[in-house]
Parts: sequence; structure tokens; C-alpha cells
Amino acid sequence: MAQRNRTLQETTTSLTPSEVLDEAKKFFPQQLGIYAAFPEQESATHVTFRGQGGEEVVIGALRDASGTRVSGSTYLFDPQVARFLATLPPVTLGVVEAARE
Repeated sequence: MAQRNRTLQETTTSLTPSEVLDEAKKFFPQQLGIYAAFPEQESATHVTFRGQGGEEVVIGALRDASGTRVSGSTYLFDPQVARFLATLPPVTLGVVEAARE
């Protein structure tokens, strides 16, 4: 997988942006050992975490017609970002189809 594809990952979820950011603030500090990352900065649409060796993880969430679009960006913690995104509930098919109409 190309590094660009690993450093920026995206998904869409049925959660609200604030719920996504709350989930991220629970998830990243609970990772084991050197993979834990702790909240550093946040706004209504993003939260940044700082991990081992100063590694930064950024999670952003914006609501649109099809649900909440969530992006995660990092250089070294890409497996943890992928795991976090996989924990988010998906948008139901009916919501996606209604947004297209």
C-alpha cells in the first residue's frame, strides 16, 4: 500500500461528529505501550493526539448529507487509525440512498 494511502484514511459513519471525536478520545489512549496517543488539541471538528516519540494522529469529522465523514491522518500509527475507523458504525444503506435522491 502506498504511504499516501496509509497516512490519510477515511470512512463515513452514522455517528455525529462530536460522538466520533468522543470515541477517538477513548480509543487512542487505551492502545498498548508505544501505540497509545493522548489528546493534545481539539475543536468541534477535529482532535489531535500525541504519541510515542512525538508522533501525531489527527481525526477529523464533518457531517454531510450521507452521514459523518471521518478522516484520520498519521505517519506511523496507520494500523491504529485503521482499527479506530473500523470500530465506527457504518451509515445504513437507506440513508445513503436518500442522500443521493
